[in-house]
Amino acid sequence: MAKQSLVREFFAFIKHEKKWWMIPLVTVLLIVGGLVLFASSSPLAPFVYPLF
Repeated sequence: MAKQSLVREFFAFIKHEKKWWMIPLVTVLLIVGGLVLFASSSPLAPFVYPLF
């Protein structure tokens, strides 16, 4: 059995279970996580912190 990537397996689950509402949820979580990582390692951090 070939290993599938996590993203491909996730989309296969969404398609099979018809849970389309999960796509915006995961997208927002990834954006917020990326913003937190960016804010912690950037000289622009003091300007991003007021967003939270």
